[in-house]
Amino acid sequence: EHATSQRRLADPIVFSVELNSHVTGFGETLPRPYVTGETIASVIEAITKTYAPILLEMHPESFPHALEAIDALPWSDTEAAPAPAARAAVELALLDAYSKHSHRPISDAVGWMGMNEFGPNCSLRTIRHSGVLATSRLASMKRNLRLMWWYGLRNFKLKVGDDGDDERLRWASNYLARASLRLDVNGAWTLPDAIERLSRWNNVNLAAIEQPLAKGDEGSLPELKKHIDVPLMHDESLITIDDAKRLVDLGVADAFNIRISKCGGLMPSLRLAHFARKHGVLIQLGCMVGETSILSAAGRKFLELVPGVRFAEGSFGPLLLTH
Repeated sequence: EHATSQRRLADPIVFSVELNSHVTGFGETLPRPYVTGETIASVIEAITKTYAPILLEMHPESFPHALEAIDALPWSDTEAAPAPAARAAVELALLDAYSKHSHRPISDAVGWMGMNEFGPNCSLRTIRHSGVLATSRLASMKRNLRLMWWYGLRNFKLKVGDDGDDERLRWASNYLARASLRLDVNGAWTLPDAIERLSRWNNVNLAAIEQPLAKGDEGSLPELKKHIDVPLMHDESLITIDDAKRLVDLGVADAFNIRISKCGGLMPSLRLAHFARKHGVLIQLGCMVGETSILSAAGRKFLELVPGVRFAEGSFGPLLLTH
């Protein structure tokens, strides 16, 4: 649970595509209306009406031709509504299928995209996934935090945005005196709220504050940045490369939370990471709550290819899912 949503059931969409060679590829997405505006129904409709006709006409002669066709997948449905989550499911399945069909590693995509500094085992050897503390109950947070610490996690993110924030933050920051702690507001604060709370917490050592203001209120972020020293991380406000450019132009792009199913797939996520490194922006690989190991595998491929990733979330599918 967090300030804008509570969830007990996972609702991923798993998409498979079978080539004429009988090779099958798998993709996955988790649409979130408050992130991309998409729903389960809209993703299924976009796949059926927008992407399926394109796939039936897709006959690449080589892996580079396949990458060209995959990269050209549309970002909106037939009604011109944004469809990055739907696109991600299709893109991942096609990358999986054509990689197997062509006997070429997906990592070859970074060379085709001109990202020569990206390559195998960049961040995967050094990154340690984060623990996310997402409960409004102090006792539950204490229990989860202790379990994660004993499990070996040392980077943590605390969801905030309600009246119990102070108590949970003080306890977590004291417990994690030797670890990294960042906050995620999920856009629940107004500008005055953000200034007041972060000023009150100025003695807490925070690695970043994620999405303090609502998506669409990015114009207020320069004013917020005048009052705080905590790096600003962008999540719901960061979907496309145009979003990234706007945040850099505003002078508030301290960190990007790149989530593959939110950002249109693996290749657009790699472009966002490349842009971030070019502009000195910290990179976090995010995840979607309830994702299966299909989407987590795509995330690990991202970590394998992108150097200098600071934080990573996800890869807990076998622990979170019971069926």
